[in-house]
Amino acid sequence: MHQAIETTTIETRGQGLYEISHAVRDFVSGAGVATGLLTVYVRHTSCSLLIQENADSDVQTDLNGFFGRLVPEGMDWLVHTAEGPDDMPAHIKAALTQTSIGIPVAEGAPVFGTWQGLYLFEHRRRPHRREVVLHIIGDA
Repeated sequence: MHQAIETTTIETRGQGLYEISHAVRDFVSGAGVATGLLTVYVRHTSCSLLIQENADSDVQTDLNGFFGRLVPEGMDWLVHTAEGPDDMPAHIKAALTQTSIGIPVAEGAPVFGTWQGLYLFEHRRRPHRREVVLHIIGDA
């Protein structure tokens, strides 16, 4: 059994989806694991992770629009407002999605579907530096 762990930083420019599939593939190819499980974990509470289509950018536009309507800014009943009007909605969006994703590894590569990509989903309006932890365990 072999394992490896790495933390990578993703620079965001504000709300949106940022594909990180390339960083995941690079990590897996250098980890020396042929068959196993990759865990991807984001160390924040106002962004999340998604596996989503990466062939048509309209999907990302629609997801941003959907979450903006589902959890809009300006809900006057929110108590946590000290960090700005987008902060608590960002926490709610993160609670509705995921902060950790498990991805199978086979033949030394993450097993993504044909049109799948892994995304950091930034829920805050301003740029952030997000830390994503990659951990793999399996057989060489």
